[in-house]
Amino acid sequence: MTQIDFYTHVPDKLRVACQLSGKAFARGLKVTVFCPDPDTATRFDRLLWMTPSIGFVPHCAPDDPLAAETPVIIDCRGDNLLHDDVLLNLRPEWPPFFGRFRRLIEIVGLEDGDRAAARERFRFYRDRGYEIRTHDLRKTRER
Repeated sequence: MTQIDFYTHVPDKLRVACQLSGKAFARGLKVTVFCPDPDTATRFDRLLWMTPSIGFVPHCAPDDPLAAETPVIIDCRGDNLLHDDVLLNLRPEWPPFFGRFRRLIEIVGLEDGDRAAARERFRFYRDRGYEIRTHDLRKTRER
């Protein structure tokens, strides 16, 4: 069954998505970052070129010729899924194909609309019997 993790109280969703993608890459996992639109995918791509500041996380779009060997795929369509390690969802709705992945990461920002959409996704997963772990990033900022 897919392991689901919600990261809550996130002031900058794309930056945290970059950090989590980098951690997964360092552990030898492949990540699909499911973006809501091409603009967000482009912003995430640019940010990933700078995060981490002293390293590089190889990434590309799913239709790139090197996609099959690339550890981080930035996608906004979801019609060419290349692996099943980690799905990082940046969309407001649950991804219909999340169950094929070993792990699903949901990042929840500070805006009321984003939090409301995340509560709906949380209920959707919980009502289907998935165990959900939450990570309150507000606690890590307070240290």
